[in-house]
Amino acid sequence: MNTQHPITVSISRPEKSSRLWALSFLLFLFPKAIALVPHFIILWVLGIASFIAVVIGQFAVLFIGKYPQELFNFTVGVTRWSTRVNAFFMGLTDIYPPFQLGE
Repeated sequence: MNTQHPITVSISRPEKSSRLWALSFLLFLFPKAIALVPHFIILWVLGIASFIAVVIGQFAVLFIGKYPQELFNFTVGVTRWSTRVNAFFMGLTDIYPPFQLGE
């Protein structure tokens, strides 16, 4: 049984966090969500596109025997972006996520 996992998520605990983000989240619950609205809209559209890419990728595996690299990179990029947005929203990091699919 292979015990190695191909996915690694690494979030460093910040030495010092923003008290303003923490206070605004505790008191109003919405400032981070409002700040992330553009990300949520774009990720919603990209999520639909990613689902379509996964379905196409599965048909590609069925017929040609391998997953197309471009579809793989796109799906991984959407997952990476979504993870960064969720980490910011949950307060795991104070770094506002960039609008990019890359690392």
